[in-house]
Amino acid sequence: MNININSADFRIDGSVPFVIADRPNSVESFYEDKSDYKRQMKASRKELNQLQEMMYAHGRYGMLCVFQALDAAGKDGTIRNVMSGINPHGVSIHSFKRPTGEELDHDFLWRSQDHLPRRGDIAIFNRSYYEEILVVKVHPEILTKYQLLPNENIENMDEVWRGRYASIREHESHLVRNGTRVLKFFLNLSKDEQRDRFVARIDEKEKNWKFNDGDIRERGFWDDYQTAYEEAINATATQEAPWYVIPADDKKNMRIIVSNIIRQEMESLDMEYPQVSEARRAELQNHRAALLGEV
Repeated sequence: MNININSADFRIDGSVPFVIADRPNSVESFYEDKSDYKRQMKASRKELNQLQEMMYAHGRYGMLCVFQALDAAGKDGTIRNVMSGINPHGVSIHSFKRPTGEELDHDFLWRSQDHLPRRGDIAIFNRSYYEEILVVKVHPEILTKYQLLPNENIENMDEVWRGRYASIREHESHLVRNGTRVLKFFLNLSKDEQRDRFVARIDEKEKNWKFNDGDIRERGFWDDYQTAYEEAINATATQEAPWYVIPADDKKNMRIIVSNIIRQEMESLDMEYPQVSEARRAELQNHRAALLGEV
């Protein structure tokens, strides 16, 4: 089965308003069966590995892939299935948990800085600084109870969010100007599918460890999260740092779509392996002759 995924079908770049209710949670399958899915993913990983090797050798681009989603949408599995097989020397994956005390004592972008990609590398963020305009927006008490911002800075909450949106846009624009391509993925899971996956985590013993009581509490804020995602994506989607809204009810389809978007983005980079001069080639031939002449 030859697939032709048009990344524009999933791309949000600020050119038109994003309405989350208009975006599907599932689309027609890009794979015929499980065997075809495995074949496609194996081929994709091989291509991504080759492209990453060239990126590393070229040494002028980095890539940041941000994954955001509600619980049970499949972030971990997507990252694992898409990136497995790529040389770990050039890929880093960081999962952002609840902020530590030290992280709370800094601005909300601070804790992500050490995990940004070097030129030649791909960095994967499983959740990210976007939690600060998603979870924190749904639970604004976090600002006063834990982040301890000055009172005058949080008197107008609308200004807080506008400021954070602006900080993120400026941050990502800065990254792009310095050679880092920024791809942001929102795995768009339906409420019914989330319920079914939660139930599966309870019914299947080997998945019990995945279930967290807090998942149920957060599910009660479903509508608030939908609004927060819609507003965040509209405020931070740009031509240079777009969002991709990926239907997440079919995990296999979701992984195929994500892997193809990353591959297409890497293929668009103007990169090549470093060129070797004729003089250097002559030197290499001398080294080769010396090595072969060793007793």
